[in-house]
Amino acid sequence: MKLNISDSKKTLILSLIIPLSVGLLSFLLTRNGINNYSNNLIKPCFAPPSFLFSIVWTILYILMGISSYKIYESMSCYKGTCLLLYGLNLVLNFLWPIIFFNLEARLFAFVFIIFLDIVVLLMILCFYGIDKKSAYLQIPYFVWLLFASILNFSVYFLNR
Repeated sequence: MKLNISDSKKTLILSLIIPLSVGLLSFLLTRNGINNYSNNLIKPCFAPPSFLFSIVWTILYILMGISSYKIYESMSCYKGTCLLLYGLNLVLNFLWPIIFFNLEARLFAFVFIIFLDIVVLLMILCFYGIDKKSAYLQIPYFVWLLFASILNFSVYFLNR
């Protein structure tokens, strides 16, 4: 029996695999630092339990993948710019945990995540011009990043 998957479905699968792989690789590279964060740092009262992070990030990466797929499949002449912003977002998203958890450069990580926040906002605006649903799919990610920014600064402040 031959499985025939359309090009569109292959593109969707690849669009999901890319952000999920970025997240998985980032996690694998930072798990010792994450253990240090979980066990040795003072965290603010609003810090979520550690197990919640992997659940939330998995959902967010899936939403990112679906959103980027919709942009990629669009006929817009601006999709290249939007996907470039998306790619930059993924690079910054991959690097932030390394800076925060492994390098323990928490103040620099805070500045870095603010830059990531700006890139994601620009990406959402770009996506909105092509496909509103794609932009809306990025809003939970943006809200989570803003929360992560506050958490990052709070951890820095409490552990300086």
